[in-house]
Amino acid sequence: MSSKSPVAVPNGPLTAQVPRLPERPSPADTKAAHVNAPRMLNSSALMGDQALVLIQHQGEIYRLQTTRQGKLILTK
Repeated sequence: MSSKSPVAVPNGPLTAQVPRLPERPSPADTKAAHVNAPRMLNSSALMGDQALVLIQHQGEIYRLQTTRQGKLILTK
């Protein structure tokens, strides 16, 4: 039978270095961030099957149109 040497155990509790998780934002912080986030719309929701949409903004009429290459142009 072979003799094994004892394993040295440090004094005190064993602790491992565990990375800290970031704190979760409070619901109030989450709501504030959501309120300040820009609203995103899909262009198809605005345009539908039209190539031209008129947008009224502060008493002015703007034209939003798609080009043949699929790009958007906004003009006054």
